[in-house]
Amino acid sequence: MRDVADHVQEVIELLDRKPIVIGHSFGGLLVQIIAGRGLAAGTVAIDPAPSQGVLPLPYSSLKGAFPVLGNPLNYGRTVTLTFDEFRFGFANAVSEEEARELYSTFHTPAPGRPLFQAATANFNPWARTKAAKKGADRGPLLVVTGENDNIVPFAMANAAFKKQRKNQHHATEIVEIAGVGHSLVIDSHWREVADAALDFLSRNGLGA
Repeated sequence: MRDVADHVQEVIELLDRKPIVIGHSFGGLLVQIIAGRGLAAGTVAIDPAPSQGVLPLPYSSLKGAFPVLGNPLNYGRTVTLTFDEFRFGFANAVSEEEARELYSTFHTPAPGRPLFQAATANFNPWARTKAAKKGADRGPLLVVTGENDNIVPFAMANAAFKKQRKNQHHATEIVEIAGVGHSLVIDSHWREVADAALDFLSRNGLGA
């Protein structure tokens, strides 16, 4: 994760002003790392994977991650989810028809390593999932969570929010989108997520 953040930082440093960074799941963790480096004007972390120090690990998260974490050899592999695994972890809050469309359109094999890094972060002082949270240059930050998310349930997203709200320099908020799961950024509810992000950014002087 740190290597990816380093690459993103290199790109941002080519810009003439700080960007607004928005990420989902591990992207939600990545943008918190970027914000903690003082590189973002504002940040929206959607159903973020846990940074180091986020402790809740609900059963649904473990079940959703088991297809990867259940086999240690997956650390160095890419992993393909079955439809049923995708349905539970991502598309549990939409119809089966929409879930199958999402699976055929968006699901691709993904590396197992980031899940192992996140799962062991609280036992590793050199974890790549560290995200600084208290800096004066962090910028406003919104955590978005889906009410029915199995991968990053409210308890996990709220723990990330509680860590981030220790920042006394900038606004930190959390919003829960009713009735949605982990696929909220690609399913039929995406406009609700976009509206929540735009509202937060606008209220914090970062609107168009």
